[in-house]
Amino acid sequence: MGSLQNQKPDNGFSGTMKPLDPEEFRRQGHLVIDFLADYYKNVEKYPVRSQVEPGYLKKRMPDSAPHDPEPIEEILRDVQKDIVPGITHWQSPNYFAYFPSSGSIAGFLGEVLSTGFNIVGFNWMSSPAATELESIVMDWLGKMLDLPSEFLFSGGGGGVLQGTTCEAILCTLVAARDQMLKKIGRENINKLVVYGSDQTHSALQKAAQIAGINPQNFRAVATTKADAFGLTAEAFRETIESDIASGLFPLFLCATIGTTSSTAVDPLSPLCAVAEEYGIWVHVDAAYAGSACILPEHRHFLNGVENAHSFSFNAHKWFLTTLDCCCMWVKDPSALVKALSTYPEYLRNKASESKQVVDYKDWQITLSRRFRSLKLWMVLRSYGVANLRKFLRSHIKMAKNFEGLIGMDKRFEVVVPRNFATVCFRISPLEFSGNHQIVSKEDAANNFNAKLLETINESGKIYMTHAIIGGEYVMRFAVGATLTENRHVILAWKVVQEHANALLTSS
Repeated sequence: MGSLQNQKPDNGFSGTMKPLDPEEFRRQGHLVIDFLADYYKNVEKYPVRSQVEPGYLKKRMPDSAPHDPEPIEEILRDVQKDIVPGITHWQSPNYFAYFPSSGSIAGFLGEVLSTGFNIVGFNWMSSPAATELESIVMDWLGKMLDLPSEFLFSGGGGGVLQGTTCEAILCTLVAARDQMLKKIGRENINKLVVYGSDQTHSALQKAAQIAGINPQNFRAVATTKADAFGLTAEAFRETIESDIASGLFPLFLCATIGTTSSTAVDPLSPLCAVAEEYGIWVHVDAAYAGSACILPEHRHFLNGVENAHSFSFNAHKWFLTTLDCCCMWVKDPSALVKALSTYPEYLRNKASESKQVVDYKDWQITLSRRFRSLKLWMVLRSYGVANLRKFLRSHIKMAKNFEGLIGMDKRFEVVVPRNFATVCFRISPLEFSGNHQIVSKEDAANNFNAKLLETINESGKIYMTHAIIGGEYVMRFAVGATLTENRHVILAWKVVQEHANALLTSS
């Protein structure tokens, strides 16, 4: 990094160690910010997916920690030399894998402020600003999403910032579990059933395991290409009725807006109608696609959410807010509090006992919690609703452009409808004759696309990931990195075509 070349080494601890000396903090802080600014200036030049081999770092590091302090300049040089090569660059404009983890100046600096204050905001008394800002920001964001008033503090519900979707699903599942067991008796916990589709994120199954649900009572209901891999109310009802006939108790449905594999959408209105008949808690997981629902033209994907019990999306994915920041709303906060609250003597205080404040420790798994709302507040204020919508629309337009490029090359096909800014595509099985082959055309296509994706990623020019949807191996092109422009999308398509040409020729 150019900003480090002429710096005079200074460990900052020439006398007594002062870990929070303001002037030394200022000096080192400037160096770190300069380092990161240079990193973002040059991030496009790095191979997107790390090219190192397992165990690479142990070969570069000493066997034990240093006895004496080392200067920040030397540490940052080692970051550049040893750490950066082992990073997969999620903020690269050529990153199209998984789902985005978009960053922004406001998000980063909000994180700096949050870390700098370093509060432990478990209840209102531990830092009133942290609790009150979170409640305000969650109502702001709920209104941006046009959530029903029942999900807002102003309407009797409320929002909380969890770490990730995994936590959001677990907390709501535990609340639903305890509500049900109060009715049927705790001895019947092994009869509770949890539902999702075969496209639902694995976080649901993990949450069920942690919550004590019998593994045999986890239902991944099959979806089909004919329904764009969304969970149908008919399949959901059939599964429920079968479980009831077996003496089981339907408990919880996780409906997804924007599944991980293909960004499929579960139809909320009919699913919630079925769930209401059987007293099932419905949680809506919009981890990726929830951000897009602040766009009026995409809000229809949430139609029916008014009949759900809880809703969450990850602002750290596609909303310019750094990891971790999962936004979760519930209609009945008391259900969370009853399931998750503990109140030992050392946490007792007048504010909590007045029942006039929110103690977020009772809305989450852990006691301790970070000041996450500060960075979300900074993002909302720094960019405003209009610019956030513009940001999201730009990525959706780029994905649409990529989809158009695929359509111009008859060797390729888009496998599922594009709902947001992720395109699932592959080389078509029609490219494989099947003559003299042991495997079918479909298997040949799957094998070829897997090999194609790996050669693309090995090049370091772009990075995509895959999914298997309905037995078909697809490449996922997820637009969403903050620095991505349409020129990067065009370049990515050229890279795909070049590697496809080479591989088809050699085959």
